[in-house]
Amino acid sequence: MPRGSRGAAPWLPGQCSRGHARARLRLDALLNARSALGTPAPIGRSVPTSLFAAKELPERPHGGSGDGGARGECRTRGMSGADVVDRALEATVVPSFTRVGSAIRARLEHWTPIERYDLAGRVIVITGATSGLGHAAAEILARDGATIEVIARSEHKAVGVVDELRAVAPDCDHGYALADMGDFHAVRSAAEELRARHDRIDVLVHNAGALDAELARAPSGIEQTVASQVAGPFLLTALLLDALRAASPGRVLWMTSGGMYTQPLDVDALEPDPTTYRGAMTYARAKRAQVTLVEMIAARLDPSSVVVHAVHPGWADTPGVARSLPTFRRVVGPLLRTPAQGADTLVWLAADDGEPVRTSGLLWHDRRPRPAHRRNLTKKADTPDERRRLWEWCVDVTGVDIPADRT
Repeated sequence: MPRGSRGAAPWLPGQCSRGHARARLRLDALLNARSALGTPAPIGRSVPTSLFAAKELPERPHGGSGDGGARGECRTRGMSGADVVDRALEATVVPSFTRVGSAIRARLEHWTPIERYDLAGRVIVITGATSGLGHAAAEILARDGATIEVIARSEHKAVGVVDELRAVAPDCDHGYALADMGDFHAVRSAAEELRARHDRIDVLVHNAGALDAELARAPSGIEQTVASQVAGPFLLTALLLDALRAASPGRVLWMTSGGMYTQPLDVDALEPDPTTYRGAMTYARAKRAQVTLVEMIAARLDPSSVVVHAVHPGWADTPGVARSLPTFRRVVGPLLRTPAQGADTLVWLAADDGEPVRTSGLLWHDRRPRPAHRRNLTKKADTPDERRRLWEWCVDVTGVDIPADRT
C-alpha cells in the first residue's frame, strides 16, 4: 500500500539562495496559473480582513524544518523547495486555505493519488456523510475498497448515500446507523448497532456538525453545536474504543475548522449565554475544543492501538458553507475547494500507512501537521487547568470516560 510521498529532495549546503529563489519562482508561476484555478473574485469589504491575514507566522510543529543558523545566513537552509513554498503559503491565509494551496502543494510535494490506495477489508465509520465533505470522503474511500458505515440523522438520506456507495463499490457491505450526534441516547444506540456488526473498526471519522445561526438545544440541554461536535464525538469514541483497538492501530479523525484559530479554549463558553449568542463564535469554540481533545486523547492512548488526529479542510464549497456563510461564499467562491479537495487530507489520514499511524495527536492540513495555535492569545489560554476542566466537562455530560492505557 502506498505510503504517500509528500516532499522533494533537501537542498545541499551552499544551494540555499538558488533554491529559495527557484521555489519562489515556482510559487509565482503556480499562483498566476489562472486558467487552471479560475479568476479570483474581488475581495469585498463585507468580509472581515482578519479572515485573510495571518499576523503571526506559526512555528513548525515538527522538527527538521530548521530556522536556526547564524545571523545573515539563509533561514531556509536544509529545507526543501516544497518546504519553503509551504511556509510561504502558511504565512497568509487565502492561498493556503483555498484550492490554490491544495493545487500547489499536491504538485510540488508529489502527493500519492488517493485512488492508488487499496482499502479492501477496512471498516470506516463516518458521521455526517450525507453531504459535503463527509459525503465526498465516503465515496472516495468506498471506491478504494473500504466498507463504509454512515451515521446520519435522516434515514432517507442515509439510505440514499448507502445506495450510492453500493453503486460505486458493490463488493462491500456498506451500512448505516441513525443518530443525531447531539442526542446521547441515539449515539449509544448507534454504537451498539455498529459493535454488533463489526468486531473491528479501522477508522472513526467525526465529521458531523453544522454552524447554526440561532441558539438550539440538544436533548441533553446542551447547546446543539457543542453537543454534536464536542460531547457526542467524545461519547462515540469511548463506546467504540475496543473495536478501534482491534484494528491495531485504529484511527480516530476529527474534522475541525480553521476558524478554531480565532478562539481560545474556554470551557465556560461551551455553555453560551442565550442573550449574546453568536453561532459562528460558538462553532469556532467547539472546533478549538475538538483540537484540544485530540491532543488529550492521544496522550492517553497507546499509539500502537489507537491514533487520533484532527484535520482542517481549508475553505471548501459545501452545502453548509452556502447555508451558513453566504456572503463569504459569494466573495471567495471561485477559490473555494471542491468537497473532494477539502476531504483529501482526511481521506489520506484514513488510508495511508505511513505518517498517519506513526504519529498521534496532531492537527493536519494539506497532508502536513500544523500548529494548533496561530495567536498568542489562544496559546496562553490553553492551560493545564483549562484542559482538565474540558475533560471533566466531557465526562460529566456524557457519563463516560476514556481511560488511559499508557503513562
